[in-house]
Amino acid sequence: MLKIFDTEIISNAEVSANIFKLEINAPELSQIAKAGQFVQVKISDEFTLRRPLGIASAKNGVVKIFYRVIGKGTEFLSTKETGEHLNILGALGNGFDTNINGRILLIGGGMGLAPLLSVAEKIDAVDVLIGGRNKGEVDFWIKEFRAEVDKIYITTDDGSLGSRGFVTSLLPEVLEYEDYAALYTCGPEIMMRGVYKIAVENNLPCYVSLERRMACGLGACLSCSIDTASGRKKVCKDGPIFDAREVFYE
Repeated sequence: MLKIFDTEIISNAEVSANIFKLEINAPELSQIAKAGQFVQVKISDEFTLRRPLGIASAKNGVVKIFYRVIGKGTEFLSTKETGEHLNILGALGNGFDTNINGRILLIGGGMGLAPLLSVAEKIDAVDVLIGGRNKGEVDFWIKEFRAEVDKIYITTDDGSLGSRGFVTSLLPEVLEYEDYAALYTCGPEIMMRGVYKIAVENNLPCYVSLERRMACGLGACLSCSIDTASGRKKVCKDGPIFDAREVFYE
């Protein structure tokens, strides 16, 4: 269901270097949002285009969004304070399937963990493999996931927390511990390709959440179009969730 909401900011706080957690009061959006969907946020009248931001949590009338400050738009958003209002279009995209029988393993790198958190709060049998550059980049994610998953596995590039290396280094070992029904992943594309390769080796379904530059978020402008095994698709409308076999088919 697609609607425009006038929402009020509950909090907008920096949780790590240049990474912010935005919480908004949005009861109806919270009720209709599916795991893995996103919204288009109108930053202000100074910015013509809305900004696509993933929904990390939607429950009890509150929608939670994590974003990294990477340009003028997100920099302006980071100055918004409690009580101010945001105009939001959503919920957009197809979302993850949360009705798969069996245990799901979530595999995320950096900001790719945001949509996976929304999966964790909607299903019971779920574990997460968290990857980041260093301890500071994953600490807050661990706190967010702790109440929603059974097991947390951690990797950091510099070894400052958990196993040293990438999620793809630890994943084969994790798959030896547990029988999973599917892998859900989001993060850098090279990471997701690696996860998919391991999924194939273990005969496991793998679903990915893709990120692309989006202008409209509605499938009209074609700016987020990609080639898939079944033809040209739009990430905003046909995704952002895809069967990995569709997008990593080469």
